[in-house]
Amino acid sequence: MSIDPLLSLGGLLGGFLVGLTGMGGGALLTPMLVFFFHIDAAAAVGSDLVASLVMKPIGGAVHWRSKTVRSDIVRWLCIGSVPGAFAGVAILQLIHSADTGNVIKKLLGVALLLTAVTMIVRDRVRRHNEAHVSSEPSPVRVIPTLLLGLFGGAIVGMTSVGSGSLMIVVLSMLYPRLPRNELVGTDLVQAIPLVAAAATGHLLLGDVKFGVTASLLLGAMPGVYLGARLSSGHDTTIVRRAMPIVLIASGLKLVNLI
Repeated sequence: MSIDPLLSLGGLLGGFLVGLTGMGGGALLTPMLVFFFHIDAAAAVGSDLVASLVMKPIGGAVHWRSKTVRSDIVRWLCIGSVPGAFAGVAILQLIHSADTGNVIKKLLGVALLLTAVTMIVRDRVRRHNEAHVSSEPSPVRVIPTLLLGLFGGAIVGMTSVGSGSLMIVVLSMLYPRLPRNELVGTDLVQAIPLVAAAATGHLLLGDVKFGVTASLLLGAMPGVYLGARLSSGHDTTIVRRAMPIVLIASGLKLVNLI
């Protein structure tokens, strides 16, 4: 297993943007691996998932200690998302052919377009929900939460995108009275078993390149920290508004529309 300094530099930039904008790493790091480092799409998805599995528990642990996690919502999300993630990986295995890489690229492109839309929606939903936050705990909406987990898990299993960006927006819609810190904490914790399931599936298929994962982590971990520190003390509105444009361009490129 060798470390690629250029890949670590890319991980540093990608991790910095993740920390700065709060969006999921898969939406930035996986396309970077495909576009700039010409890594096979399946290997890019699997390697990014394993890298995410290392990074996700850090933020989750902070929120768990702060008691800003709705464990009842996490439970129902995971009941759907864990089998959903394995199902997503199984679908990739079923369509396995000489053209699998192109299929995954197209799926990744669709996921990026969905992520771009949800980022735009997220800002609107957040502004609307700020006036509806309540001290009363929101009751769990079991069936919609389970279905969200199932759908989100399948998307993550196939593309590595969505465990943070897609899920948190739909959670905002399902639980509009949930305080912002509990929304973020719940999303971070539910993503851990989801990403673990998806990463395990890709490990079993042999889609993970550990040199790629290690190189990514070497840059991404300090990058996430630096981005988070900067975002906590500075206005990052311009960067957040620019990210959907980048994702839309990447998504359209992956589905061969530009």
